[in-house]
Amino acid sequence: MSVSYPIRTVTCGEINKDFVGKEIVLNGWVHKRRDLGGLIFIDVRDRYGITQAVFDPRDNQALFALAESLKSEYVIALKGVVRPRPQGSENTSLTTGEVEVEALELHVLNASLTPPFVVGDRINVDESLRMKYRYIDLRRPKMLSNIKLRHELTRGTREFLSDKGFLEVETPNMIKSTPEGARDYLVPSRLQKGKFYALPQSPQLFKQILMISGIDKYFQIARCFRDEDLRADRQPEFTQVDIEMSFTDQEGIFSLIEEMMATLLKKVKGIDLELPFPRISWREAMTKYGSDKPDLRFGMEIIDITELVKNSTFGVFNTVIPQGGRIRGINLKGCAGFSRKQVDELSAFVQGYGMKGVLSIALKGEDFKSPLEKHLSPEQKEEVKKAFNASAGDLIAILAGDGMTISKVLGALRLKMAKDLKLIPENVYKFLWVLDFPMFAYNEEEQRIEAEHHPFTSPMVEDMHLLKTDPLKMRANAYDLVLNGSEIASGSIRIHTPELQKQILEVIGISPEEAEARFGFLLKAFDYGAPPHGGVALGFDRIVAILAGEESIREVIAFPKNTTGTCLLTGAPIEVDNHQLEILGIEVREEKPDTNK
Repeated sequence: MSVSYPIRTVTCGEINKDFVGKEIVLNGWVHKRRDLGGLIFIDVRDRYGITQAVFDPRDNQALFALAESLKSEYVIALKGVVRPRPQGSENTSLTTGEVEVEALELHVLNASLTPPFVVGDRINVDESLRMKYRYIDLRRPKMLSNIKLRHELTRGTREFLSDKGFLEVETPNMIKSTPEGARDYLVPSRLQKGKFYALPQSPQLFKQILMISGIDKYFQIARCFRDEDLRADRQPEFTQVDIEMSFTDQEGIFSLIEEMMATLLKKVKGIDLELPFPRISWREAMTKYGSDKPDLRFGMEIIDITELVKNSTFGVFNTVIPQGGRIRGINLKGCAGFSRKQVDELSAFVQGYGMKGVLSIALKGEDFKSPLEKHLSPEQKEEVKKAFNASAGDLIAILAGDGMTISKVLGALRLKMAKDLKLIPENVYKFLWVLDFPMFAYNEEEQRIEAEHHPFTSPMVEDMHLLKTDPLKMRANAYDLVLNGSEIASGSIRIHTPELQKQILEVIGISPEEAEARFGFLLKAFDYGAPPHGGVALGFDRIVAILAGEESIREVIAFPKNTTGTCLLTGAPIEVDNHQLEILGIEVREEKPDTNK
């Protein structure tokens, strides 16, 4: 069956002076209509660009009348002849801005209601409205650019890993629930009532089994699902680049990922990255930056001055230091002129984290303006200034207390002030490997030891002697890749012997019987010759968002959920009828009111 309209011969971003005099056909949307001086100008848009068409009533009155009926977002087919724009009317902001199309034929393929917002980038529209009308939102140049960037990164990742000998293997999306960490999404089985599949939080166990299967280089651009509270960088369903290798170590993983990121950034941004990426231990990251994902695009490191001030006469220091506490701070360059109100705002900020307030030192010329002034010797004052690399005009903000606690608070203050003072440069990409994470953490709420990373991570060999005596002091053979203050990848060298895996599960309170019930298939696979292996998973949505300059991953996902996990486009999740539930053997109970309220 033939179509009833002319099919495009070029796109709306394709024509230029080389097309002058040629008859072409455009298919697209009406971006804008302008009635000027007896002529009608129509901007026709598709995902490739915008082309201007001209309708003259002297050429064809009926065609002109049809053009008068066009409104924004009508879908049209247009046939015409390309001609140069009149001198002085060129539009240098468009790739097609030197030419226009003299209309010969027009077909309205579909009308459109008035859109709920303009298809353009300079809009001030609530995000929920954009998500409800996502098909309109995706027509906007910025959103289209984000989707194209995502495509380029996806294609580049596949090409790079394939060229390195990796096999892309799909793993199941309906798996056994092995809850550890975030909550699973469950899928009821109709054929086996009362039993459930889980949607994968990651392909972790299957990719380890692939290593046992002899597929020594695996990757997958995997869809993953976690039932957790949502933030700007989280979604209930997300994408990760999942990678696993046999017969490797940390260096093998690092060199692969560094080369891949360098290749991708060169391809999509034209940026040459300096390799290798810097590395820092988890403890050093927490001490210097108050975060295990420090942003290195600006300085303002946390400085420890405990030893410099331990002999001062300041009462707070003399109380905190003997109890094992630390004195640390950051240098706010050029902020000595802060008003009392601004300094109080710094204290209010840290008070929100449970601290009493900020102890400030304002260096105004030769003056040392601070409550500390009378409690430090001239030598101590100079040592403090030297430690912070401080000079006239700087403001030093100091906290006293538990070392890890004050570092975390100073880390938060560091980020706040970097934003307030506009210290964070744009289009700069700072990568960092964070190593030597704790193997275990103590869950105060549940009164038990749990895995810091996941229970399949191997310990550092030199810490193995602590497994039975002091496991909380063990370090994991794990690593995170950080980009501009966001964790974009996490991985580890895995456990590959059944004996060690059972020991680790026992430490986190999983009995042999429970281990068999939850992970028996993996433990059994280990009995048949598991090679040493390790891997990494990269948060693909986060990477795309950072490279697109977006704060939220929702801006780089075609159809995201909102912060309540709702798809505003379709209305999911929804209630289903009782017949569907009966088939699955499920009954929905009404939530009982809280009588304690």
